[in-house]
Amino acid sequence: MTTGMLLGKFLPPHLGHVYLAEFAGRYADRLAVVVCSLAREPIPGGLRFRWMRELFPFDQVVHLTDELPQEPAEHPDFWGLWRAALLRVLPAKPDLVFASEHYGRRLAAELGAAFVPVDRERAAVPVSGTAIRTDPAAHWEYIPRCVRPYFAKRVCVFGPESTGKTTLARRLADHFRTAWVPEYARTLLEAHGGEVRLEDMEPIARGQVASEEALARNANRVLVCDTDPLATLIWGDVLFGTVPPFVREAAGRRAADLYLLLDADVPWVADPVRYLPGRGRAFFDRCRAELDARGRRYAVVRGDWEERFQAAVEAVGRLL
Repeated sequence: MTTGMLLGKFLPPHLGHVYLAEFAGRYADRLAVVVCSLAREPIPGGLRFRWMRELFPFDQVVHLTDELPQEPAEHPDFWGLWRAALLRVLPAKPDLVFASEHYGRRLAAELGAAFVPVDRERAAVPVSGTAIRTDPAAHWEYIPRCVRPYFAKRVCVFGPESTGKTTLARRLADHFRTAWVPEYARTLLEAHGGEVRLEDMEPIARGQVASEEALARNANRVLVCDTDPLATLIWGDVLFGTVPPFVREAAGRRAADLYLLLDADVPWVADPVRYLPGRGRAFFDRCRAELDARGRRYAVVRGDWEERFQAAVEAVGRLL
């Protein structure tokens, strides 16, 4: 019964790491994966640890957070520090050390294990964490599904009712060959026969957030969202003069990379879940004021349906 180990920063995890870990898991009888992180690194270590646990649920994934030196020149006892830290967090002393990096042979010797090199030339999966951090869109195919939401640009179609938001969101998703997030409020309110209540505001916001996070895994570089919690906050204030704390917190915490603010310059069409006939201009002004006050990036989209679509495509193209 052999025990294998591999370690890395996984900054972020990519398909090269997946190949390394799946190779090691098939080579050794048991595998431990060590996620090493420092507080100063650009992607939080806890998030990388959760990604690796999701990617490899049948292996032992541990998180090493010690502020260890990163190169032998940084400390006279570099290898001793790493050996002690690894033996402390590993579930068992490894027989095999798997690595694609040059340090693998020395690390294996320090741990009294055999070294197993894997794809050191990056021939099987030609990508690196640095390349993905520099330009994630250019290397999207190498980013695992659970990691993609972190890098996906989010575009929110925003503004008054009856301005074509849902149609535009769907068309944009088709154009950019990506996923879109429908408006959860419509799903919930139609289930209530169109009646809207203050107590619906929190479930609407929670449903929108949950839907966005679930569908972000299907995004192809950009995720198109038909509304967001900031819109729920505006609706709650307009209809009821208040919103639940969760809605206000979510509206402040979650910001799209770009808002497409649709102007109220098209005819209002009645619908069982539309509530503000004749008030589109005032609602547009409120939306714009909120975006300005929060420093959110936005583009105003107006004109007929085709003009709206072309303006939206151009704005998203600039974002990407």
